[in-house]
Amino acid sequence: MRVDFAPLYRSTVGFDRLFNLIDSLGAEQGQPTYPPYNIERTGENDYRISMAVAGFGESDLTIEAKENGLTVKGDKKDDAGGKELLYRGIASRAFERRFQLADYVVVKGASLENGLLHIDLVREIPEAMKARQIPIAAGASKPRQIEAQAA
Repeated sequence: MRVDFAPLYRSTVGFDRLFNLIDSLGAEQGQPTYPPYNIERTGENDYRISMAVAGFGESDLTIEAKENGLTVKGDKKDDAGGKELLYRGIASRAFERRFQLADYVVVKGASLENGLLHIDLVREIPEAMKARQIPIAAGASKPRQIEAQAA
């Protein structure tokens, strides 16, 4: 289902990336589901993506963070090595999974443990964007200038 965001474009500024993201989500309905993954919140500003990548080693996986996107690629070299496989039930096909990250979300680290690739993310809000207290001047006195806090 396509949604027309034209009326919202007339009354909003700077939300075009959000509208494009929402629009692209509808197009992703037919995307492959391999490998399976979980996204969990591990703290107020901490997240973890866990992907089931059984059979893939660290050298077979690539994680790339660029702008507001995260791409995880897996490319397993065929290691049959002359073996005659009667049945292949363990998937080792190449994959590419993309995630859209919110503003100020950065990759903190990644680890491969027991066939699960864990990617830890954190939202690092800049000091200028955090809430701050504004002093109130008493009476009719002149308001004080707010001094910039040194980081």
